[in-house]
Amino acid sequence: MGVPLRQSLKIGSYLIRQKLAGRDKFPLIVELEPLFACNLECNGCGKIQYPTEILRKRLTVDQAVGAIEESRAPMVSIAGGEPLLHPEIDKMTEALLDRGRFVYLCTNALLLQRKLDRFKPHPRFSWVVHIDGLKERHDESVSREGTFDKAVAAIKSAKAKGFKVTTNTTFFNTDSPKTVRDVLDFLNDELQVDQMMISPGYAYEKAPDQVHFLSTKTSNDLFAEAFAEGRRKHWRLNHSPLFLDFLEGKVEFECTPWGIPSYSVFGWQRPCYLMADGYTETYQELLDSTDWSRYGRGKDPRCANCMAHCGYEPSAVLATTKSLRQSLRAAVSG
Repeated sequence: MGVPLRQSLKIGSYLIRQKLAGRDKFPLIVELEPLFACNLECNGCGKIQYPTEILRKRLTVDQAVGAIEESRAPMVSIAGGEPLLHPEIDKMTEALLDRGRFVYLCTNALLLQRKLDRFKPHPRFSWVVHIDGLKERHDESVSREGTFDKAVAAIKSAKAKGFKVTTNTTFFNTDSPKTVRDVLDFLNDELQVDQMMISPGYAYEKAPDQVHFLSTKTSNDLFAEAFAEGRRKHWRLNHSPLFLDFLEGKVEFECTPWGIPSYSVFGWQRPCYLMADGYTETYQELLDSTDWSRYGRGKDPRCANCMAHCGYEPSAVLATTKSLRQSLRAAVSG
């Protein structure tokens, strides 16, 4: 199964409007980071490495909504940091839903059970819980024992209250095809989450652990074997079929960094949330002042092993819309 039908229809109509308007660059989803503060220090993330004065900053609800309205993006992924540390995260989420956006609220789930009652289930809202493997593997990744059990309990509580729950899992070179299958089977069959997202780890420059990121070839080999025998059709993966083909090394794409721009306490980040080559105050300035041709594999050395969704999922989506066969394939998998 692929992207949910409601979401696919929303994106489809949005893409048609962009084409009719003659726009060649536009966001599919905005990565909204209302704060960088977090209650974990994960090995593969560097957000918590910012100085204290930065970690204390927060976007206001008006700033967040204004950025999304300016960009016209149909979807928002609220990340960070840990968004549930933001005192007005419930109001921010509600305001974005009121404006017709699909909202994915990312969390490590440590505070989720405590704050569930501040939110209401909504057809365009989903929690996105960070799960980097089964118990031992996940707890090691986030550098705190017991985190996996708390995340699982929080997912069960959210599901019991009628919320949609998506998971996000990052894989590293310590993973094997078996560990990939094991965690996806657990999430899909035992926890029965609504959707799952996956990604090979990107060598984020501030991350404490710089040793265990995947190379492009290692990523391709890992996912090709994990997906063998048609297993990926069994999992409720929230990705286009072409992006999954890309992870397996079956197709190649150019990076589309403008497809998932990032807005944070610094402003609009150039070129994507994984690389910080400066910031702009407005979305239009980001589009107009960024040399997008500089980025992607074979262009910028920092991009050499990147297969992250922020650059390549938009490429896969755009390629899907240009092919009737791929569009039908995506519709059938949804």
